[in-house]
Amino acid sequence: MAFAIVTRTKHLMVKAMAVIQDLSDRIIKNVEQVIVGKRREVQLAIVAILSQGHILIEDVPGVGKTMLARSIARSIGATFSRIQFTPDLLPSDVTGVSIFSQETRSFEFRPGPIMAQIVLTDEINRATPKTQSALLECMEERQVTVDEHTYRLPEPFIVMATQNPIEFEGTFPLPEAQLDRFLMRITLGHPSPSEEIEILDAQHHEHPLDRLGQVAEAAQVIEAQNLVKEIYVDAQVREYIVAVVQATRVIPDVFLGASPRGSLGLFRAGQALAAVQGRDFVTPDDIKALAEAVLAHRIIISPSARIRNLDTRQVVRQVLESIPVPGTRIRPEKR
Repeated sequence: MAFAIVTRTKHLMVKAMAVIQDLSDRIIKNVEQVIVGKRREVQLAIVAILSQGHILIEDVPGVGKTMLARSIARSIGATFSRIQFTPDLLPSDVTGVSIFSQETRSFEFRPGPIMAQIVLTDEINRATPKTQSALLECMEERQVTVDEHTYRLPEPFIVMATQNPIEFEGTFPLPEAQLDRFLMRITLGHPSPSEEIEILDAQHHEHPLDRLGQVAEAAQVIEAQNLVKEIYVDAQVREYIVAVVQATRVIPDVFLGASPRGSLGLFRAGQALAAVQGRDFVTPDDIKALAEAVLAHRIIISPSARIRNLDTRQVVRQVLESIPVPGTRIRPEKR
């Protein structure tokens, strides 16, 4: 009887993984009609969404940061909101405000643009720290508090923020607390010559986004997010995650290493990547593939290392090279 239960459970997990893999493949293929030649980056974005994590897209202008967010929202039929962050933007412009109604003689809440399933915060580092802080509660607790009243945000709720890493004039660097709330930081980079020609051909008459269809439902994404949490993570892989994160805190060139939220983010992202690839267990290779995107933006290097042009991505690579990689064990069958 016990064996029958285990077999049935394993069969259901395999079926669930096939559903998640099919869902992610459909979304990725659809988004690639707009974002050309960036399959890995699109996959990372989908992994972050399945992990219920927020995404920081850091790159130069014109490489498709905004289009990536719009394409994903349209692909899953999610409500979409774009907030242009500027120095004069107020916290209430993001979260909403209570307005006194003459008809009802009471205050009524007028929701802000944050009340959407996928929220694009464009050029997030151009708003003041006060306005940036309005996102802290939204991103961590998925709720908004205005005038002592708390309002839940819709599900799924994902913040996709963009910023230009080159231009610093008129910007306000994101504080550590804000950066730590982003599950991943990804970059798109410039396309290759052949990919750029493909982009020119695709946009000869109209933008591909204009004819992009919906290939999934937001409810399916929510279901997939819940299923991802059932992915098996072996004790050896958990120890490997902790060892990698702990190592970022003891390197001499690092002023501040990754937080425990980074460990949890790597754990959740590993589960999502395994599911996207059709597996019901996480491997050390999943963790290695995700470490740079999940941990690099959480690390602060020392001033002396900054003078030597040491990058946090290089720190993560050094850590991965120094930590022994454990073996892989699939989900054990209970008896």
